[in-house]
Amino acid sequence: MATEKLYLKQNVQVEPLYNQWYAWSYLISPATAAMYVANLHLKIMQSFVSAPQIHVSALKNPAMRGGPFINYDASKVGAIKSLMEKTIKEQAHMLALAEAIKSLDALLTAEADGGSLEPLYPRVPEILKGYVELVYDLNNNPSMRFIEGLLYKSPYYNLSSQSITLSLVNDDNRPFAFSTPVLPDDKQLHLTMPFKHEGLDELFKMKRIPQTFGYIKEQLSVRDEDDELFSSFFTEDVPQQEVRYNGEGVRIRYFGHACVLIESKNTSIICDPVISYKIDNADNRYTYADLPEEIDYALITHTHQDHNMFETLLQLRHKIRNLIVPRSSGATLADQSLKLALQNIGFRNVIEIDEMESIPVADGSITGIPFLGEHADLNIRSKTAYLVRIKDRTIILAADSNNIEPKLYQHIHDFVGDVDVLFIGMECEGAPLTWLYGPLLTKPLARKFDQSRRFNGSNFEKGMDIVEQLKPKQVYVYAMGQEPWLTYLTSIEYTTESRPIIESDKLINSCRGKGMMAERLLCQRELFLSD
Repeated sequence: MATEKLYLKQNVQVEPLYNQWYAWSYLISPATAAMYVANLHLKIMQSFVSAPQIHVSALKNPAMRGGPFINYDASKVGAIKSLMEKTIKEQAHMLALAEAIKSLDALLTAEADGGSLEPLYPRVPEILKGYVELVYDLNNNPSMRFIEGLLYKSPYYNLSSQSITLSLVNDDNRPFAFSTPVLPDDKQLHLTMPFKHEGLDELFKMKRIPQTFGYIKEQLSVRDEDDELFSSFFTEDVPQQEVRYNGEGVRIRYFGHACVLIESKNTSIICDPVISYKIDNADNRYTYADLPEEIDYALITHTHQDHNMFETLLQLRHKIRNLIVPRSSGATLADQSLKLALQNIGFRNVIEIDEMESIPVADGSITGIPFLGEHADLNIRSKTAYLVRIKDRTIILAADSNNIEPKLYQHIHDFVGDVDVLFIGMECEGAPLTWLYGPLLTKPLARKFDQSRRFNGSNFEKGMDIVEQLKPKQVYVYAMGQEPWLTYLTSIEYTTESRPIIESDKLINSCRGKGMMAERLLCQRELFLSD
């Protein structure tokens, strides 16, 4: 077996972990990672150790899926307690960083009164000195600006916290990923290595290009005692080999959620890649095997974990020539740099795009389009919709944009003109602010404010206004989180009575009544635009 050529099986599940928790953007940037360890991970583990039955009971109710409950039974109390103690010991520097951020915020609130901030620098907590700049906005509201590039060079960016687990997946049933740490399992191979490890690229290339077992074992430094489990991830069977689209027009493939692949003969562009694994008896989806050998441009609309998904991105890293991300506002806690995060996990050609900035590509261009809403009114600039011009066709990927200012789309139409295809998210019952950003808060938020500030996309009225302003020929509702392989990310399970379904049905029917092609996408779809 050491010398025969093998392929990586299409159903090998890859989970990137940070301190054994499912990894996403805010667990990469050092300041936000510290806040999540202190204010979420430890608190959830402490709660489970103190009262495991509360977690067990809560998760019997489907409505509680996605809440701060660990998805293990009481037999795992000892293992969670051990992980908690290990975290407190090994992440002491991160806990100290989180406490320092909270202390500095309190200092600024109490003493930054509009006068010079220079006298406060000596009182900055020692471990933050040299890593922050103290600033005001024009209304004299103080804040700290993290010198994020330096933090990535500091002890607070610790590569030993990163690891990868590999296992075989045979169905779509996965527990919600963000509230439960991954405990050792004899069916999982745990590789302690940073996400930027080049051996991972060699592993994922093996979905198309065979290599010997000995070669990949050496690349990943797999132990001899793990040979039996590791070998179960490979096969001699030659996989499906997708060839690059070679038609004269434009092919659009919907891969689920907000993942859309746009191809011409000369260009391939994928937006918000979240890809399903290939499992038996499931032909209602595209998988990694349906991607071209090379992706010219991968676009990320925003940092939320169902759009900027490391589990997929790491597997595609060797395919992606250019990774396009929205520009951040300058290293505030809630708006850390996507570019820095992705560069530090091994992506080489990461390009920031600003609003209304265009990047030329073969057969057209990619333009950043303003993306309002869906971020609980926080000052987050690292979000953008995209206008893709390709073969004289215009496609807008609006992600979860909430039409809170209709005049915006009039201005966009003045620039773009009528649109051929509009993709729009309508998850209009988003979670409250604290569901995602709670661990970053340095002081409590009143419940009434939390409940009013949500991650909402457009409802029917707002969505229809976008349609009427942009005048598309085709309208597709997407990014609804309905795909069965995505509930571990979104915790969404709609019924026909769910408001996002009712609202999107109204939009689809209204569009069709006006002579437009309209559809709510689910799982898989292929479209063609003529040249």
